Amino acid sequence: MIPSSSPSSDQPTVAVAGGGLAGLAAACALADAGFRVTLFEKRPFLGGRASSYEHPGTGEVVDNCQHVLLGCCTNLVEFYRRTGVEENIRWYDKLVFLEPGGRASFIAPSFLPAPLHTAPSFLRAACLGWRDKLAIARAMMILAGVFPDGGSEPFLARVRGETRGIPVFRDTGENFLVWLRRQHQTEQAIERFWKTILVSALNEDLDRVSVPYAAQVVRESFLKSAAGGRMGVPTVPLTDLYDAAGAYIRARGGELRLRTSLAYLTPSESRVTVRNMTKVDYREGQTADIFDYFISALPFDALDRILIDTPDSAPLRETIAHFESSPITGIHLWFDRQISDLDHAVLLDRTIQWMFHKSRLQPMRTRPAEFPLLAKEARSGAPTDVGSYIELVVSSSKTLIDKSRSEIVDLALRELREFFPAAREAKLVKSTVIKEVNATYSPRPGMDAHRPGATTAWPRVFLAGDWTATGWPATMEGAVRSGYLAAEALARAAGRNDARFLSPDLPATGLMRMFA
Repeated sequence: MIPSSSPSSDQPTVAVAGGGLAGLAAACALADAGFRVTLFEKRPFLGGRASSYEHPGTGEVVDNCQHVLLGCCTNLVEFYRRTGVEENIRWYDKLVFLEPGGRASFIAPSFLPAPLHTAPSFLRAACLGWRDKLAIARAMMILAGVFPDGGSEPFLARVRGETRGIPVFRDTGENFLVWLRRQHQTEQAIERFWKTILVSALNEDLDRVSVPYAAQVVRESFLKSAAGGRMGVPTVPLTDLYDAAGAYIRARGGELRLRTSLAYLTPSESRVTVRNMTKVDYREGQTADIFDYFISALPFDALDRILIDTPDSAPLRETIAHFESSPITGIHLWFDRQISDLDHAVLLDRTIQWMFHKSRLQPMRTRPAEFPLLAKEARSGAPTDVGSYIELVVSSSKTLIDKSRSEIVDLALRELREFFPAAREAKLVKSTVIKEVNATYSPRPGMDAHRPGATTAWPRVFLAGDWTATGWPATMEGAVRSGYLAAEALARAAGRNDARFLSPDLPATGLMRMFA
């Protein structure tokens, strides 16, 4: 067995498995701190579940699924700033809620202090009645810590040994749907507000979401500050964002090994031996890479596959066994004309939940030559109406997993035409459906007790991934936080006790400063 790399006392070597956001964040932070990083990724591109690729059936570059961020995602914003792609995020202050038939309601901040900043637009929202709004407002005040819950007593969060006055909720095993009914929420409030916001944010049905996860999403995005609720949408395909992170790692002496799957790893007290399935068949004697440290930024099921059965690995395997996945489905539709002047919208009361107008969000996608009539108009100087590329998103899409592509497209078209009358006259040019069956872990009640920290039973092996103990649910922000936490733990193990990569949360503003 010939090592292809060996530990160096001058510049410690680190292997990072997984080229998604968690792995990229850890690799960039450690490369900046002077470690020599090698990143392994089984796909030919970076981004993991937040990636894009050329779809063979359409010839189009498509995102694996639409990903957005919020202003409260401080570590994700810092990561984009670090890698130089921050300008490729377009920010929106206003959310559009559409009912079947096309009636729109808008939620946007005002001059009022937090948590009242969205109150004027919320009170004007036509999609909710007064009983709905009063019920939602009362539940919001409980989640903000203004009113007592009467069932799940808040307690002070303890972070890194420092007590902060943030009322969060104990995970008592109660799911959020039960909590909502206990707070006397109307059915329309649940369907048109709580379900709309939280199923998209947490990728799980409300009766499978723990109360602390839901409370955190609401506090960070709706209550603490107006800045926290701003929505950012990439203006380029997702992999374009993360190719910049790959270049960042290379510029600091790191190495990317794409199309490289790990077979298994062998940790010891002084090094970590990594074997991959790309070089030679491991059954015939595979070459090995030896590193000082190792970070797994793999999904929990992929990590389970590379662990060797030893007494040390048994507790981690037992932890992983508690996790379940929840799916997301993206439906991509190309029309021969514009069907809406909206960039994005929340769609109420139907299977499809969000519409993202990709040909408006990503201007480089507008190519009239694909539509001969439009190209002819463009040559004649007549006003042109370029086609629409739309992505529809269904979170927690369990009901779609067993449906065929054509069944899902037909369903999406029927529902889309209820919201956008122009779609009834538009011709569908092409379409595709992307199912991410294992998109995120399911944030069920009790799951926080099973989320592992960054350190492991092996002193040179560390964990990252949105499923680890980040204090956030399975989001892009949670993934970046996990990468930074793993990088901090590794740096401390290497004697760099002053290493700090994690960014602070957005501070509370307005009246919320009294409660946070």
